[in-house]
Amino acid sequence: MVRSLLGAQPSTSTPTLATSARVTATLSGAALQARLRLKRSSAYIQAVTRLDAGGHVHSPAATQALIDAIRQELPDVSVDALPHGIVARCYLGAPFEVHTLDCSGQIIQHYKTHESLPALLERARSLALHPGYAFIEVYASRLIAVSASGQTAIIDV
Repeated sequence: MVRSLLGAQPSTSTPTLATSARVTATLSGAALQARLRLKRSSAYIQAVTRLDAGGHVHSPAATQALIDAIRQELPDVSVDALPHGIVARCYLGAPFEVHTLDCSGQIIQHYKTHESLPALLERARSLALHPGYAFIEVYASRLIAVSASGQTAIIDV
């Protein structure tokens, strides 16, 4: 049994990236893999799934708020280990199929069916279209499929 050093009662809920213990050093290797596997918070899920609302396309402040939500969700992950982007099914209707957030350039783009995504993000397209996933986080060496409940699945590429 894990005991809190500060006397707080242990949580009975599933830990998420937002609620897990913060550390001052950045993570790597197996520790990074374990951290990325944690369930995502509902606040983070909501922030990412609002991309279809369209306000982020016209508002740099809204886009920055989304980037900040990613950093808050992954506070102990070094900047170079953060996702390069996010790919999700687009619900704006035909002809759009998926939308992306390029975290490095802070660019949100909606893509039509058969329109190519940037190479790094393209490999997440088919997973993003799967109805079991809310969105896909794209990293250099892995994809993390995130369900609407926040559960994650890591796919090494």
